[in-house]
Amino acid sequence: MQVFHANTGTLRTMSRTLRNAAGGTVRIVAGSLRGSRLAVPDARGLRPTPDRVRETVFNWIAPVIEGARCLDLFAGTGALGIEAMSRGAAECVFVERDRTLCALLKENLARLKVANAQVQCDDAGGFLSAPARPFDVVFLDPPFTTDLWTEAATRLESGGWLSGLAFIHVEAPPDAVFGVPPNWNLHREGLAGTVRYVLYRRLGADPLS
Repeated sequence: MQVFHANTGTLRTMSRTLRNAAGGTVRIVAGSLRGSRLAVPDARGLRPTPDRVRETVFNWIAPVIEGARCLDLFAGTGALGIEAMSRGAAECVFVERDRTLCALLKENLARLKVANAQVQCDDAGGFLSAPARPFDVVFLDPPFTTDLWTEAATRLESGGWLSGLAFIHVEAPPDAVFGVPPNWNLHREGLAGTVRYVLYRRLGADPLS
């Protein structure tokens, strides 16, 4: 187990904490839905991935995103998964426990006419307890007030949720300590304010060009 930085928690009992005290919108950066806005509820703790971070991460995975099967495990507003669909991903499964956010996500997907998207109103633990289907790109961005990184990473790897060429994007506070499976190689990372974002690739995957 590689240690990156945060203690394990229990996925079954933790919901995605709403992140950000101020409501508003978040913008899709590029692709077929470029410029589209997603509503951000005025809910305590809701923290959509900033435009700057999404632009950087998707530049990193640009060679593999087209046609990819994606999983947005702690979806929130769904900004990461919708950005992936905008840039040519074949499909995306959004997992979000909060029913209000689930309803809003479904509305946004319908409004934007995003096909091949599925919203699962469930917590991450419940979803990962179901029969696995492998994904090519996984967005792992749990609430910063919980310690879900290690357990989620372990269950993604051990449960068969990752394809042989899978890439995993992780967001965490700069001082968070967590472990990832030993066959997850640190590919690239960055820091934007209070968000550290890391792209892993599984051992044996071809390097990004």
